[in-house]
Amino acid sequence: LSGRSEHRVRVIWDRHSFPRYRFSIDDNSFFLRDIAQKKYKSLFDCFYLKILRDLNARHGARFSLNIYYTTEDGFELPQFPDRYKGEWKDISPWLRLAFHAYANDPARPYQYASPKQLIADLDKVAEQIHRFAGEQSYAPPTVIHWGMVQPSALKPLFQRGVRVLSGYFRQSSGIWDVNYFVDEERSEYLSRHDALMDFDSGIVFSKVDIVCNSVPIERIVPTLAPLADDPNTAEIMDLFTHEQYFWPFYVNYVPDHAQRLDTAIRWVTEHGYKPVFYHEGFMGGPV
Repeated sequence: LSGRSEHRVRVIWDRHSFPRYRFSIDDNSFFLRDIAQKKYKSLFDCFYLKILRDLNARHGARFSLNIYYTTEDGFELPQFPDRYKGEWKDISPWLRLAFHAYANDPARPYQYASPKQLIADLDKVAEQIHRFAGEQSYAPPTVIHWGMVQPSALKPLFQRGVRVLSGYFRQSSGIWDVNYFVDEERSEYLSRHDALMDFDSGIVFSKVDIVCNSVPIERIVPTLAPLADDPNTAEIMDLFTHEQYFWPFYVNYVPDHAQRLDTAIRWVTEHGYKPVFYHEGFMGGPV
C-alpha cells in the first residue's frame, strides 16, 4: 500500500507593505454615557477622549473604539445626542467607532449565537453611529467581543465590510481560545505570526501583540521589542486595550493606563511604525 500526504499553502503578497500599527480599544460605553449624561459642550470635556486626542497630537496615533449598544445601568446609544456631529467629523481622520457587542454581559455573547443575531446587533450599533457621528466616523468591526464567533458568521461579517478580525490565538487549558474557532493548525501559526488569510470568507485574522491594561508599564517595551526583531511578527503591530480601565470607578482601575498607551505608541512611532485603520486597503496598507 502507498499513501500520499499533501499540504498546500496560498500566499498573499502585500506588495506595498510598510511597518504599521493599529490601536484598538474594546468595551467602550462609559465615555458615551458620560458625555450624554453630563451634556458637555465638547466631546473633549470627557477626560477619556481628551487622553486620546493628546496621544494623537503627540504621536499622530489613530484609534478604533469598539462600542456597545447598552450599559448595565440602562444607558443605550439612542440616548446619545447628535449635536456633536461636527466634532466627530473633524476627528474622523484619527478616530473611528465600530461595533463590538450589544452589551458587555453575558461573556462570549457570540460564541454560539447565530450569524443572524450577530449581524442584527452589528446593524443596530452601526445605525446609531451613523446617526450621532456620521458616516465618516463609522468603521466595520475588527474585534468581536471575546473574539469568538461561529464560522458560519464570517461570510456575513465580510458582507458587512469586515476585512480583518483580531484575536489572541492562545491556548487555555490546552484549548485554543479567543481565536474565532480557527482550527488548531492555523491558530498555532497565528500564535507566532502577524496574520493569516481565511480564503473561504476573505477575512484576515490578526494576532493581538499587546493588551496595555494587562501589561505593567515597565514591561511594555520588553513585550514589543522582541516582536519587532522577529520577521514573522515585525511588520504589523496590533496594539490593544480596554476602555473600562481608564475609569476610577471601575473595580480594576489602572491609574497609569494613559501612560501605558503613551509608552507603547511612542515606542512603535520611534521605530518607524505608521498608524493605520485595518479596514482601509489591506490591513491599513495600499492595495
